Amino acid sequence: MANSEGSEVMLNRVMTKDNIGVAILLEIHKDTFSGGIKTPQDRQLLLVANAHMHWDPEYSDVKLIQTMMFLSELKSIAERAAGSVLSGSPTPDPGSVPIVLCADLNSLPDSGVVEYLSNGEVAENHKDFKELRYNECLSNFSCNSKNGTSDGSITHSFQLKSAYDSDMMPYTNYTYDFKGVIDYIFFSKTHMSVLGLLGPLDSQWLVDNNTTGCPHPHIPSDHFSLLAQLELRPPLPHPVNPLNRLHLSVNR
Repeated sequence: MANSEGSEVMLNRVMTKDNIGVAILLEIHKDTFSGGIKTPQDRQLLLVANAHMHWDPEYSDVKLIQTMMFLSELKSIAERAAGSVLSGSPTPDPGSVPIVLCADLNSLPDSGVVEYLSNGEVAENHKDFKELRYNECLSNFSCNSKNGTSDGSITHSFQLKSAYDSDMMPYTNYTYDFKGVIDYIFFSKTHMSVLGLLGPLDSQWLVDNNTTGCPHPHIPSDHFSLLAQLELRPPLPHPVNPLNRLHLSVNR
């Protein structure tokens, strides 16, 4: 409600929906990387999040705003975390904290939700907003503050990428009346890369067992499991203050 800015559709459509996510901030063990972590500035944090957006296809606007709200919260967590590691930095960079986001987005790959997560921005007049009047409050969730300049887009600062290519999984949700990709694993592409993935269920097995939808006696959920093995690159060495180098050389 604090972000509604008096918008009736925000209060009536978005705020009546359920909670959407959880997040946990982890610290990589100092001996994980070769050579270990040498200074407090070299500490490597990891933000892991899990989300479940609203299900109804008629509420694409709600799903998109829920996603924006959730990433806005993740940004706050990452900023505080970056500030605790780089206490001397006047403007902590939330992008310095890698993210793994696992989500049932209830949104197809061509949706505004996936566009926003993958591209880092979505237009304020995107069709998924259904021409409803959200403009007054959308700036609350954008990287550009209300006092900043806006180019007509809502942005986020995380460099995210889907672990699964669009061609790999024909569907992650398999029911009797709907089959499509609505579940995702996103990760910070500047910090991580994919080593391996769990592939799709054998389509021939579904045909041979006359499985037209799930749950099924051998498949307990209508959602198929996603599994990604990610490689986290070691943190870059903290830059040495050039003034310190100058001081040392003068003393010598």
